[in-house]
Amino acid sequence: MTDPQLALTERVQQALATAFGAEYSDADPLIRPSQFADYQANVAMSLSKRLRRAPREVAQEIAAHLGDFPGTVEVSGPGFLNLTLSDEWIAARAAEVLRDPRGGVTPSGPPQIIVIDYSAPNAAKEMHVGHLRTTIVGDALARVHEHLGNRVIRQNHLGDWGTPFGMLIEHLLDIGEEAAVAQLEAGEGNAYYQTARAKFDTDPEFNRRARARVVTLQAEDPKTMRLWQIFMDATVRYFNKVYTQLGVTLTNDDIAGESMYNSMLAQVCDELQERGIAVVSDGALCVFPPGYTGREDQPLPFMIRKSDGGYGYATTDLATIRYRVQDLKADRILYVIGTTQALHMSMLFDSARMAGWLPEHVRAEHVQIGSVLGGDGKMFKTRSGKSIKLLDLLQEAETRAADVIRDSEYDDSERELIAHAVGMGAVKYADLSVSHDSEYVFDFDRMLALTGNTGPYLQYAQARIRSIFRKGGVDPAEADGPIVIGHPAERALALRLLGFGAVVAEVAENSAPHKLAAYLFDTASAFTAFFENCPVLRDDVDPAVRVSRLALCALTLRVLSTGLDLLGVPVPERM
Repeated sequence: MTDPQLALTERVQQALATAFGAEYSDADPLIRPSQFADYQANVAMSLSKRLRRAPREVAQEIAAHLGDFPGTVEVSGPGFLNLTLSDEWIAARAAEVLRDPRGGVTPSGPPQIIVIDYSAPNAAKEMHVGHLRTTIVGDALARVHEHLGNRVIRQNHLGDWGTPFGMLIEHLLDIGEEAAVAQLEAGEGNAYYQTARAKFDTDPEFNRRARARVVTLQAEDPKTMRLWQIFMDATVRYFNKVYTQLGVTLTNDDIAGESMYNSMLAQVCDELQERGIAVVSDGALCVFPPGYTGREDQPLPFMIRKSDGGYGYATTDLATIRYRVQDLKADRILYVIGTTQALHMSMLFDSARMAGWLPEHVRAEHVQIGSVLGGDGKMFKTRSGKSIKLLDLLQEAETRAADVIRDSEYDDSERELIAHAVGMGAVKYADLSVSHDSEYVFDFDRMLALTGNTGPYLQYAQARIRSIFRKGGVDPAEADGPIVIGHPAERALALRLLGFGAVVAEVAENSAPHKLAAYLFDTASAFTAFFENCPVLRDDVDPAVRVSRLALCALTLRVLSTGLDLLGVPVPERM
């Protein structure tokens, strides 16, 4: 086992079983990094009452049963176990990870089917900065789960159905298919929608036509469906421009919009009503999952059919969750959706469990996404108060990145590629480096900085390692050690590199890509200290030391490159 914390956990659990009996073998050793040693185990404090012995005495008993511990063990304070690993153990484990093509990342147990619902823009509107986070976070989680060997099914749940499409289709007829397609492909969905809405509100004849069109749409009339498909195809081509610019892995094959579930909605309502799970309340069909109350402590309804017979988001979402469990055979479903939908998602999960459509063995989770704010602490918009188009925002990031690297020696085409990588990396990393349920301030100057916890800093760190190998005329794949630790900076870097696999597993388990971002920043910082204190190619460096340090460089490069790729952050070879 190469991860130090997991290896120590196993050793301490063995000592617990030997010292106090097998029933203690699964106790959490409570091992954490420590400023007084490599790690500290606090298990003696938690077990003292259960064992009816003083914590320090318990800690001494554990230490006595640790056997051939690869380092030093010290009992400190009231009962803390300070654990320091030997340089030899760290070096050997680092060499082992270097030989592992996966860099110490162990595949999950039996592969699971992970359904991830993310991005999900509204086809009647253009994409804006509000769609940025769900797209980036969802894509990072998809990449991580695939790297762990799980089968990921991406679900781009487009808002592609409903009453607004009556007026949108009629507007398409008014201006002509060619003009409508051009406007939608250009990302002018908001302007298109607003014009149609204005006519709907002021032109009685247009209003009548739009309402009639909704009826033919719901009936899936072939002529109406052809027009709807023209609208959707143009809109999806625009979405794909954004996805291509961002470098996310969504494709047309991942589209599973609201329209996909039309034929299931009546059956969902009928089945719930027949089984007594849904009841009519004030003319609407509702589920009342226990534990939800509104005003005056009245039960809160989860409305699945409106009093006028229409369906809403709750109906579609119940059909969706049933489909994902029964048809896609999901073991786990991640909904990467805004925090404002927390109540809806909670009621959805509980209603689906009441219906038996979400069995206990299937994990359904709301990966809550916080808002993107401007410098004034308010929702990120233009100075005129309008939402900023996502494609424009990404292009500005790329333009600013070009300014950051304008003094480089590269030709125009190479500079353009690097600017794209740096710009997109800056935007994506700024998002992923904070907890997904937190708000963050969108600030180009901070995002594009080459110092601090930023995408460009990490990109530059791995590019600098590549330059070491170019200067040394060595292929990183051939730098295989052996590794020998002789300087504290070498030790700190090697120890940090051993934790990569555990961090990736934690990201998948807790849907927390910011943990990987934090780990990569700490790794890059450890490499910077190593680079400043441990020369690699200098003439006076002993050949054996050079071999060892090149091996550490190669392992760092693999960890940084793989980790950034899992976050969806591009890794330019030069900067």
